[in-house]
Amino acid sequence: MAGSTHTVTNQAPPLTGYDVFTSDRVLTEAVGRHLAAEPREEALAELPGFGRGCGSFQTQEWGTQAGDHPPVLRTHDRYGHRVDEVDFHPAWHRLLGKGVSAGLTDAWSRPGGQVRRAAAFLMWTQVEAGTCCPLSMTHAAVPALRADPELAAEWEPRLTSRVYDRELRPAHLKAGVLFGMGMTEKQGGSDVRANTTSARPLAEEGAYELTGHKWFCSAPMSDGFLVLARAPGGLTCFLVPRVLADGTRNVFLIQRLKNKLGNRSNASAEVEFAGTWARRVGAEGRGVPTIIDMVAATRLDCVLGSAGLMRQAVAQAVHHCAYREAFGGKLADKPLMRNVLADLAIESEAATTLGLRLAAACDAAAGGDEAERALLRLAVPAAKYWVTKRCAPVAVEAAECLGGNGYVEESGLPRLVRESPLNSIWEGAGNVQALDVLRALEREPAALDAYLTEVGAARGADHRLDAAIRDLLTDLADLAAAEGRARLLAERLALVLQGALLVRYAPPEVADAFCAARLGGDGGAAFGTLPPTLDLAAVVERARPVV
Repeated sequence: MAGSTHTVTNQAPPLTGYDVFTSDRVLTEAVGRHLAAEPREEALAELPGFGRGCGSFQTQEWGTQAGDHPPVLRTHDRYGHRVDEVDFHPAWHRLLGKGVSAGLTDAWSRPGGQVRRAAAFLMWTQVEAGTCCPLSMTHAAVPALRADPELAAEWEPRLTSRVYDRELRPAHLKAGVLFGMGMTEKQGGSDVRANTTSARPLAEEGAYELTGHKWFCSAPMSDGFLVLARAPGGLTCFLVPRVLADGTRNVFLIQRLKNKLGNRSNASAEVEFAGTWARRVGAEGRGVPTIIDMVAATRLDCVLGSAGLMRQAVAQAVHHCAYREAFGGKLADKPLMRNVLADLAIESEAATTLGLRLAAACDAAAGGDEAERALLRLAVPAAKYWVTKRCAPVAVEAAECLGGNGYVEESGLPRLVRESPLNSIWEGAGNVQALDVLRALEREPAALDAYLTEVGAARGADHRLDAAIRDLLTDLADLAAAEGRARLLAERLALVLQGALLVRYAPPEVADAFCAARLGGDGGAAFGTLPPTLDLAAVVERARPVV
């Protein structure tokens, strides 16, 4: 009789052993929509296997282990020699190997590669977002290195390799490499033009010696880093290898690892350059233009990463409420909880739909489509601003759907909550993105033209969207003294674009709910305030993961 009180009832089963790809209707539809016939067939055959891996108990366990055992800095070996190495839990290496082998650093070598990688990246974020940082930077280094064809020819095959080689040795002896980035400094932060790291030219053509301090250097165990430093000709981009060609360690002094709110499985370091060998990338004085393509790619990954976190939070909430009973029925069937879940679901769907549309624009731009390139110039910072900011409230509300269970570490929701603000802060925080939107509006008329063409494709389908487009055009008519309202402009640009995409591609009940609450003013400030006359049951069912 003593054990009878421990009978477990009315608890949802773990959300594990499922296909993260095929159970996500929004993602599967987007992949099918944005790929041509042959790559679509390949992707729809390949991604379910990766989705099953993401949803497996083993992979989820590795994600938990990596998050529970943060990396440890080891500055010296047992004999007192300086080594500057970071030790990771074995689960970290297993996850990173899985990500590399799945092609998360290889979007550049096949048709539709950006869309296919975006879908996989969005899923991988749901396992353990910490590993996404080195995967993202390695992927994003490719367009920056293409500023120097010789360097690109040498490094690109290594960066896009599907082999994870964790050993520190010369890059030419490795089957695959990872890259990090070091831009920010303690005196400048996002104002990289205030950087003081100096670059002194050496006798060898293109070689320099760096001296300075980087306040944030992510993934310090990578094989190479793209950094900014001040050469005689101005701020310049450099490639800093971790190990030199002769096998000696480059001067890369790790001062400490950051103790972060979330993203704890990933190492973020302060590093010192003191006579560090570097190779120039691009021309002197062209550092920001050279590295800007890398920044744009990582910013899109912030959008995709936040979309992935939101999807996992919503999936957990809907899954829990589909099983949990209260007040005489399933939680998901209760009108108020259904309203909350539907509100969360449309936020998640809007983020995924926008992220995959931007990935498709990257594929088109790589093929020479200048209109799509122009669209990215405005849409990426607007999406990065808005989607990443929506992630934290979605994660917190989803945790609340689980009640006290959502506040307990074993549920996985606290890890999502801690991770949720990160993408809004990294790669340029909110004000940086809003000001970038403003610069695009003021200096690049083709970007606004491409944006208006995109949203114009949905005009006439929903009166609330049409009204929002008219209001936006009024806002854009006068950009004088616009800096103080740059955030509002970025928000409205993102919301109108999301609304236009949902009206074109989502089921009517989803588009109706989004336009009502996000564009028509029929919802409140908190989640769960959608008009009750909408078809919310269908919205929730669409978001439910099938186990």
